[in-house]
Amino acid sequence: MTPERLAIEMGLDIPDFDAMGYYGADYGTMKPYHRVGSLLFLSGHVAQVGTEITHKGRLGADVTTAEGYQAARRTGLNVLGGIRQAVGSLDRVKSIVRTLNFVVCTPDYEDVHKVSSGLSDLFVEVFGRERGLGGRATIGVMALAGGVCFETWATVEVED
Repeated sequence: MTPERLAIEMGLDIPDFDAMGYYGADYGTMKPYHRVGSLLFLSGHVAQVGTEITHKGRLGADVTTAEGYQAARRTGLNVLGGIRQAVGSLDRVKSIVRTLNFVVCTPDYEDVHKVSSGLSDLFVEVFGRERGLGGRATIGVMALAGGVCFETWATVEVED
């Protein structure tokens, strides 16, 4: 089954950034993506629906690991929307190359990797393990724009 068909059957709420506009414009001077050959570099994506941030706070204080996982998953849906905006279809994805993830957390919170799995698990569900599981790094940080608790920057290999 193709990723597009699977996403439909899963009932995923993937945003249409062509219709609604990429929300990242609210975060300063940048473009949503840049493509070099078969590599697609997506700007930062967060857990946001329209202009509403869905998960705010700090892991280890007022956000649980399970809530952080859901924030990462919501962020993944926005990444899928970003891929569609850039190349038209999820079916054009050859592989998730890597993600760089940021988790707002207390200094003693050590489960940042469990939060990022919300993103990675979604990609594996949509693209399969071979195409959907890429390299990953997760960094605990003190703050992100708008109070979001999770942000990712993704590199995706796409068909030419």
